[in-house]
Amino acid sequence: MREAPGMAGRRTTQAAAIDDVPTPGRGVDGQLCFAVYSAAHAFGRAYRALLTAHDLTYPQYLVLLVLWEQEGLTVKEIGTKLFLDSGTLTPLLKRLEASGHVRRARDRADERQVSIFLTPKGRELEGRMDCVPGLAGALTGMSEDGRQALLDSLVMLRGALHDNVAGTAAASTVPEPYEEWKKAASR
Repeated sequence: MREAPGMAGRRTTQAAAIDDVPTPGRGVDGQLCFAVYSAAHAFGRAYRALLTAHDLTYPQYLVLLVLWEQEGLTVKEIGTKLFLDSGTLTPLLKRLEASGHVRRARDRADERQVSIFLTPKGRELEGRMDCVPGLAGALTGMSEDGRQALLDSLVMLRGALHDNVAGTAAASTVPEPYEEWKKAASR
């Protein structure tokens, strides 16, 4: 146990907090990826509780958020915004269409392009869903400033990961730290 200077024999809250910080690379609790994954899982449960009354899943809610911001987007444009491929998005859009929230329309100039529009029912739902982000935010137990700082960090993290993974795939190589780790692991 590390002790704060001048506090020999007395454990401070700060010193206790330092001891409780997991060692990076050790166990699941020390993994950034697991913290993000498990937080996303917890958010999924929280949103499920908030969206069930509206007969929506979280991915359907995300599509509606995109369309409330700008409707008439193509399936590809929605997929790009939500980081979803068409194989995942198409069945989701069909369910939203079956529930009467959206309608799909083929482009007359290019039949392969399908644009998505809100129905009156889909537009009306926006007003009833205004409270959802605030309720979900309150469930985090974080201040609004804390949530904004976390959001900013996660957006930066997502961008860096997308850029680095795309760069790695384009270069057909793995990042240098991985190569060093692989060499060390094989000794």
